[in-house]
Amino acid sequence: MAKITLKGLRHSYKANPSKPTDYALQQLDVEWEDGGAYALLGPSGCGKTTLLNIISGLLTPSHGQILFDADDVTKLAPDQRHIAQVFQFPVVYDTMTVYDNLAFPLRNRGVAEAEVDKRVREIAEMIDLTSTLDNRASGLTADGKQKISLGRGLVRTDVNVIMFDEPLTVIDPHLKWQLRSKLKELHQRVRTTMIYVTHDQTEALTFADKVVVMNAGQVVQIGTPVELFERPEHTFVGHFIGSPGMNVLPCEVKGGKAFYDGIEVDSWNAASCKDGNGVEIGVRPEFVSFSETDAGVPVEIAKVSDAGRFQIVDTRRGDQSIKLLVPEGVAIPEKHANLAFKTDHTQVYRDGWLVRGGHSS
Repeated sequence: MAKITLKGLRHSYKANPSKPTDYALQQLDVEWEDGGAYALLGPSGCGKTTLLNIISGLLTPSHGQILFDADDVTKLAPDQRHIAQVFQFPVVYDTMTVYDNLAFPLRNRGVAEAEVDKRVREIAEMIDLTSTLDNRASGLTADGKQKISLGRGLVRTDVNVIMFDEPLTVIDPHLKWQLRSKLKELHQRVRTTMIYVTHDQTEALTFADKVVVMNAGQVVQIGTPVELFERPEHTFVGHFIGSPGMNVLPCEVKGGKAFYDGIEVDSWNAASCKDGNGVEIGVRPEFVSFSETDAGVPVEIAKVSDAGRFQIVDTRRGDQSIKLLVPEGVAIPEKHANLAFKTDHTQVYRDGWLVRGGHSS
């Protein structure tokens, strides 16, 4: 296992990059602790797979360093980094038995057969493959084959990090939850550093201790699922995480107070923002409610959608949509209402970034 440090990392697929848009990865300075479970989360094309390939050694970055603990591995080949990678599609030897598939990485490194047998049976038990050890891998389902791919990474004791690149893509939806839960359980047992790449927020938030949210080649926030939800550092994080995503409303700040469409909106950080236009208020639907008085933001009810334990209410003020979640059984006004925002979860952003200490972070 290893602590992974990315120092001044940037990457461009162009020979002579000259401007920020030439880079598939903008500058990254990130530390991932030894034994942590991390997810790289973001939309297609945001740089997740590029970063994964750099860490694994399949790509050499244009700038910067990759450290495993104190060792600079930037120029090392993949086989010298002691990593295991689980891809979107299971990579197994169909003609081999499950046992031989799991044993292959150890036998390839000259491990004694007694130790091979011990490790294979130990890992097979962990990933629920004991009953199929003597079966050919070709007869397994997609999730069974993906378990073999996972097992081949776990069976080695010299692995610095196990990396997963969209590993549940081909898994049936009803089995995804089971396999995701198994991955979380395995991490808690073996404490190997794991990095999980996905565009699916549910996969990321249920697997990882910390999620690295990426957009347009940038890391926009690293945090626990609770931190990403309750205090998005960027409006992109607010949009991308949560269903529905965060409401983002144009506003202006005057005298340390935020105003939306001329109406004052209490916010925990407006006093730290310089006066001016071009700022935005962010508040998640979970922290919006119907006002019990005439105070608040006047809106019209546009649509109500039943989501089980709560209802998603889409309200409008002019062309602006403002969504809120209303618990099941709570009355919803028919046409007009006033909205109240929870102050400690209503925040001001400038140029997309959360305002802190008098300036944008």
